[in-house]
Amino acid sequence: MESKIRVGILGAAGFTGGELLRLLLRHPGVECIMAQSESQAGKAISSVHRDLLGELDAPFAATVDVDSIDLLFLCKGHGASRAFLNETTLPSKVRLIDLSMDFRWQPDQVTGELDFVYGLPELHKEKLVEAHRVANPGCFATAIQLALLPLAKAGCLKNTHLTGITGSTGAGQQWQDTLHFSWRANNISPYKSLTHQHLGEIQASLATLQSEVPPLYFIPWRGDFTRGIFVTAVTPYEGDLASAQDLFHTYYETAPFTHLSEQPIDLKQVLNTNKCLLHLEVEAGQLVVHSALDNLLKGAAGQAVQNMNLMFGMEETTGLQLKPQAF
Repeated sequence: MESKIRVGILGAAGFTGGELLRLLLRHPGVECIMAQSESQAGKAISSVHRDLLGELDAPFAATVDVDSIDLLFLCKGHGASRAFLNETTLPSKVRLIDLSMDFRWQPDQVTGELDFVYGLPELHKEKLVEAHRVANPGCFATAIQLALLPLAKAGCLKNTHLTGITGSTGAGQQWQDTLHFSWRANNISPYKSLTHQHLGEIQASLATLQSEVPPLYFIPWRGDFTRGIFVTAVTPYEGDLASAQDLFHTYYETAPFTHLSEQPIDLKQVLNTNKCLLHLEVEAGQLVVHSALDNLLKGAAGQAVQNMNLMFGMEETTGLQLKPQAF
């Protein structure tokens, strides 16, 4: 890529919008960032994202001049992205990355001129290099798919039981009783048992690798922490640990951010990074796959920047070599 990218962010006041700003401010391939927010228009960006004081004190814009950008990130709520594109004609040169679930897998929403590539590089890297519009995966969907894709590729994925715990930022900034400190502290709770909204996109991805997708039984949990996702998948497996490790190593040998650990993993290893760490166990004819990532980075903004890098011909890891939060 010869020239730097001019970027617009719609919905830049939220958690994912803030993470995008933090990444793009330090990205060597980006020269201009327009940050829009309807609710915060006119206010200093650093008054909302207070860690950016002294780095980004310009105000949020009420709109983004789409004629002056190369790429638009949509960080608006679910349903708002589709409404925006129904109401707005973007210049043909403007590429798009949507971080909502509006265009991830529903066939009635991915037709004609609104064709989107599903933005999971570990599955669609070649398509992303040519993509004009990308639907960024969900956070739980990313963690679960990275735990299961090698098995589906080998055609040996069977009925799978999953549990996953996520931090409070996974619920977004809109107020909910379950985000109150007095409720969340020293507490966990399940929600959306077997009905989580990310199951559809997970099944759609697995179906591209394995003709018959087995049932996925997923129970998500709210955790007593702010960021991160830890998922555990249990599925029948006829091989031994060495064969499973070989399967995963082979699948992810060209994936710069997905790593298989021979040692047990924990959440702090991935916080503030774009990495997903995996760990395998085989017991009693069952394969256990543990998967951990930062829901705001590899599960959202970091993966969006990874997709941007691929779309604009840059090294996939550009701007994403982040310091882990070790303590």
